[in-house]
Amino acid sequence: MAEHAAKRKPLVVTPGDLIATEEGFMRGHGTIMIGEQLASAIGGVVERVNKVVCVKALRSRYTGEIGDVVVGRIVEVGQKRWKVDTNSRLDSLLKLSSVNLPGGILRRKSTEDELMMREFFEEGDLISAEVQAIFQEDNTLSLHTRNQKYGKLGPGVFVSVPSMFIRRCKNHFHVLPCGVAVVLGTNGYIWIGQAFDSDLKDVRPELRERISRVRNVILALAHQGLAIFDTSIIYTYEDAESMPVKDLLRPDVAADITARARVLCA
Repeated sequence: MAEHAAKRKPLVVTPGDLIATEEGFMRGHGTIMIGEQLASAIGGVVERVNKVVCVKALRSRYTGEIGDVVVGRIVEVGQKRWKVDTNSRLDSLLKLSSVNLPGGILRRKSTEDELMMREFFEEGDLISAEVQAIFQEDNTLSLHTRNQKYGKLGPGVFVSVPSMFIRRCKNHFHVLPCGVAVVLGTNGYIWIGQAFDSDLKDVRPELRERISRVRNVILALAHQGLAIFDTSIIYTYEDAESMPVKDLLRPDVAADITARARVLCA
């Protein structure tokens, strides 16, 4: 059991640290050779995929994978496509052909649709989408919203955390037991609001307080360097219910309310 636990525990390295390897290893990103030994070129976590050994930086821009759920903000409306800020090195692209028309109608997009693009999304809108492809030339992400669960997000709170803290799960759309909805983008962008099927025009004061509490809970998890997913948020929220919202980001309080989540993530 101890051996299996040791294998699961991530190895954190700093630049120049030697990395123990097996024979026949392949050097991956974030590593250099010092003589005949493999060493880290950056500070981060060692990852092994078969024989490939690489180091993933602790803090870096989001590098997407096909199928990732992301939260992004529209920054430009162009010809047959939108540019979206997804916390990656370059703005991502959302093509007109990759969105659902109002009512979920499936048909070829026309010139009229192109003229009405700002009625779908405009600058400043926050959206949820999925990574459809990655362009090989510059690693720009191509997104799509061809699913009813994706699209424009309503009134709520936007939170940004390092993308490495977001745990990849089957589902990134959650309604917490407190009635607050959360979209956890694998790019580190998070939307917090009321339940997806609620009237988005009416946000009650008590719901606003719960939304603020969830926001501070997520930031407390990030400040403690813990994985952010539905269960860790629920545990920390339950342990923080007796405390004022404004106190949750104090270092001593954040350490206390994330104790159960720390055990869960160990």
